[in-house]
Amino acid sequence: MRKPAFSSVKVKISVTLPSALLDEIDRLSSNRSVFFEQAARLHLAQSARLDRNVKDAAILERNAERLNREAADVLQYQDLPR
Repeated sequence: MRKPAFSSVKVKISVTLPSALLDEIDRLSSNRSVFFEQAARLHLAQSARLDRNVKDAAILERNAERLNREAADVLQYQDLPR
């Protein structure tokens, strides 16, 4: 699996946040830059996972009928206690 290419070069940015939110962040982390970098990476990973899940669900939906037939066929060959 290919990892995202993140540059090691850091770029200074400016964001505007509600002070209450910034207070909560400061309580959790002594380094705002690290906090926001970790939050951004987590968000990107979750977004990628959601995209994969949506694509996987579409594949399963397209193939559901065939997969269900195959599963039923396999179950016929299993010797399950009755």
